[in-house]
Amino acid sequence: MHDLSPSGLSLPTPSRRSLLRGAGGAALLAGAGIPLLSACGSSGSGSDSKSVSLGSNASDAVPKKAFAEIYAAFTKQSGIKVDVNTKDHNTFQEQINSYLQGTPDDVFTWFAGYRMQFFANKKLATPIEDVWEKIGANFPLAMQKLSKGQDDKYYFVPLYTYPWALFYRKSVFQEKGYKVPTTWDELVALCKQMKKDGLVPIAFGDKDAWPAMGTFDQINFRTNGYDFHVDLMGGKASWTDAKVRKVFDHWTEILPYHQDGAVGRTWQDAAQSLVSKKAGMYMLGTFVAQQFTNKADLDDLDFFAFPEIDPQFGQDTVEAPTDGFMLSKAPKNHDGAVKLLQYLGTPEAEQIYLKADSSVVAASSKADTSSYTPLQKKAYEMISGAKSLTQFMDRDSRPDFTSTVMQPALQNFIRNPKGIDSLLTSIERQKKQIFASA
Repeated sequence: MHDLSPSGLSLPTPSRRSLLRGAGGAALLAGAGIPLLSACGSSGSGSDSKSVSLGSNASDAVPKKAFAEIYAAFTKQSGIKVDVNTKDHNTFQEQINSYLQGTPDDVFTWFAGYRMQFFANKKLATPIEDVWEKIGANFPLAMQKLSKGQDDKYYFVPLYTYPWALFYRKSVFQEKGYKVPTTWDELVALCKQMKKDGLVPIAFGDKDAWPAMGTFDQINFRTNGYDFHVDLMGGKASWTDAKVRKVFDHWTEILPYHQDGAVGRTWQDAAQSLVSKKAGMYMLGTFVAQQFTNKADLDDLDFFAFPEIDPQFGQDTVEAPTDGFMLSKAPKNHDGAVKLLQYLGTPEAEQIYLKADSSVVAASSKADTSSYTPLQKKAYEMISGAKSLTQFMDRDSRPDFTSTVMQPALQNFIRNPKGIDSLLTSIERQKKQIFASA
């Protein structure tokens, strides 16, 4: 998901996360008489061997232009035209389920991880092993793993990504003599020191209900590891498991060091406390940089990986939401679509995109990073060096579960961290109901 601002390293504006209900709400929309997505190929253009139809959610100006330049380069190289069917970003997400069950475009933009696997499991996407035979060497192992369905076949071609981390001002750390924490105990000690020094240790804004999910993710995979995190997000592990209680116990320990009144504050407002040096740290995606409109402030911005909690899991896992492409269930021009996907998986295609949109980092480990800003370079190194990559709770789990259950549950926890056991029992009960549905 990707909204853009011209300032600095501006990344996806996730206020839209609250609107991502793609896997569940499309039937309701259809019943209400709202026009659903339709493929541009339905008019016959997609059946032409010299054209491929592509359904795109890149409705914002910068990514739309960046994608158009990639498709133009592909057409010049292959002679195959890309007929792009661009829909409003939120509409695309809301209606994706019905769109894929109807007559979708040959190729469509989507997200890695559970969101991709959901449609692969429903046979609404085509495996692309032939694509990965050509592009596999262009991607690190973690990105390869992220592109596979639960049947261990490839369904996704990643294009760009960005990490979540703890952000801070280099000048503040230098002035106060703070050291970057690498363990949980060091993080807690740093929070205590920042509070003594009159700083808000951790900026926090959860008015839109999604930022807290990022904090949960970090503590969970640092405490319990990648595999348990994936099982929990996939509905396989229980929310009443003692491992989950341990996550909330850790969170409760540092919650007093978070900015007060978080549920009434937007992420942008929370970011301003880091900009103004009133807060010492901020747990967010690299899109936080879009709030640093002054170049000197932006140059002073840095970040570090969430500290280790359990040594057996270390800092192996990085949360890195990743966007890319999939092949629909019955493409009219299968061969042309495969050629397009193979091209989209090349460093050349990524270079074209990044030239037009400097807000993200390449998913490929072979892309040229020489023009990256220092923040982009660090983000790239963090992602490419990860053993495992997660996507973010609302992409790694069912969107109806994260929006209707987890967002309000985490806000309740932030308001009152004392009722954890009853909260987890409620989450588990609702999870069973939702995951039991089709």
